Amino acid sequence: MLYEHEVILNELAQGLRPVAEGVAWFEGLAEDDRRKALHALVLFCRQARACEEDVPESIARSGIRPTHTPAVMLTKWRFGMEALPAYELTKSFRLLVALFSIADTRRRTLYCAGGCGHAWHNLPAR
Repeated sequence: MLYEHEVILNELAQGLRPVAEGVAWFEGLAEDDRRKALHALVLFCRQARACEEDVPESIARSGIRPTHTPAVMLTKWRFGMEALPAYELTKSFRLLVALFSIADTRRRTLYCAGGCGHAWHNLPAR
């Protein structure tokens, strides 16, 4: 059983939910819940085996500038983005969704191509 935020984050990573809709959902959360969502995204990126080589594409996909704090942190492979000031949280969200999407796509292609039992890879179409 997946929690609602887990479903939303996986839908975003798999392209089943538009990023703009995900950003609107994220920005509608209380600040504490936004920080929890970022923490969950970090865990999902690790679980999906994100790697440093994914960072440039993540930055490009996210639409944030490489000079923004979350992007600089990620290029140094630092993930403490949930501790950033509130005005950096949406940028962090966009960046981590992009990183998760890249890593999860690779994981699904390499390890789950023939089907798998992962609930997060078998989400119903919206």
